[in-house]
Amino acid sequence: MTDVFADLVGQDEAVATLRRAAASAAALLRAAAPAVARAGAPAAGGAHPTGGHDDLDALAEEFDEPGGATPRDGAGADGVQPGAGMTHAWIFTGPPGSGRSVAARAFAAALQCVHGTGCGHCPGCHTTLAGTHADVRLVVPEGLSIGVNEMRALVLRAASTPSGGRWQVVIIEDADRLTEAAGNALLKAVEEPPPRTVFLLCAPSTHPDDISVTIRSRCRVVPLRQPPAGAVAEVLVRRDGIAPDVAEWVAAAAQGHVGRARRLARDPEARQRREAVLAVPRRLTGVGAAFDAASALIEAAEAEAAATVAEIDEAERVALQTALGAGGTGRGAAGAMRGAAGQLKDLERRQKSRATRAQRDALDRALVDLAGFYRDALTMALRAPVAPVHTDTAALAGAGAQKWDAEGALRRLEAVLECRAAIEANVKPRIAVEAMMLALWKG
Repeated sequence: MTDVFADLVGQDEAVATLRRAAASAAALLRAAAPAVARAGAPAAGGAHPTGGHDDLDALAEEFDEPGGATPRDGAGADGVQPGAGMTHAWIFTGPPGSGRSVAARAFAAALQCVHGTGCGHCPGCHTTLAGTHADVRLVVPEGLSIGVNEMRALVLRAASTPSGGRWQVVIIEDADRLTEAAGNALLKAVEEPPPRTVFLLCAPSTHPDDISVTIRSRCRVVPLRQPPAGAVAEVLVRRDGIAPDVAEWVAAAAQGHVGRARRLARDPEARQRREAVLAVPRRLTGVGAAFDAASALIEAAEAEAAATVAEIDEAERVALQTALGAGGTGRGAAGAMRGAAGQLKDLERRQKSRATRAQRDALDRALVDLAGFYRDALTMALRAPVAPVHTDTAALAGAGAQKWDAEGALRRLEAVLECRAAIEANVKPRIAVEAMMLALWKG
């Protein structure tokens, strides 16, 4: 690994912004150290020299981006202006697969880097990327939403002093799943940031449906774009050792989604599921066939999700039962297990929510593949000079283009996209998929 940003594919502009901010954050720590020493305060791991209010906002306003105004006290020895380009709250936006969470973790590693550059080799970088750094807290929603109790506990822990003397970093993946109450709890922390705490949020966009306007107004936005297929193929060859021809195929089929491309390249079952999805247009010969196709798609998503979470669920259940004294022979063991019913029920509730999320994610991947097929049919009907997404079904898409014409292909593509939107709006997946299949059959 060259540095912590090596896995961020096709995002040169965002990487430049984050490098600059990390260097500024390191310069800010160096500039604060003498003031702490003069005041007789604890060294870098202690209280912030400015007291209660985090000075990152003030410095961000005082210093422009590089090339702008000069700081009052001058730049550091390395020419970096303390605080320039740095702030306490960030939002990473972009389409699925663009690398929002990868960018957030890489930036967190750069902030914890002992060199301030995100070298990728020091203990700060290594432990952050491995998920074991004591001052980096990661929130990955397992269910459909992030609740207020979880967010309050996180904000409380984030207010503590960094044990390593640099920054407390809070990464919230899928911040668009924050409930209203959880968003309000986070807003209070973002409005009055604890000393040396940095919040990194990941969301599809800055639309009010994804992130509240008030939180957005207090964050700096780093927009990410969908990586080009060539860049995805290059990283698969370089990092994962995948054959160039396979890498090119899966990069195009995954439509710029790095994780999905890697899964297609490595997992035969993932390729089989994709082939089954792309066979749907051939199966839609009537109303009954449409409902059969819908059932098959739903059942495949449920099976994939069950396989994904089964091992995790079992490990959690065994660990909780052991912690509660299962298998013990002591006098209080039986009584402890009788009193554990509530905790086991709470675990089952969380696991059910995670399974529902996994099912919807699996179904969404199938719908993305299906949308790619109808996109290919549309571009062929319009004779657009663009490469197909699914090269292995290009002949079938071409036959569909001749049968449906451009308008028919567009209607079918819109039906798939409407199904995705309906499921995201909490419409029952089976109802949404059945409606989509009927629309695809009717055209």
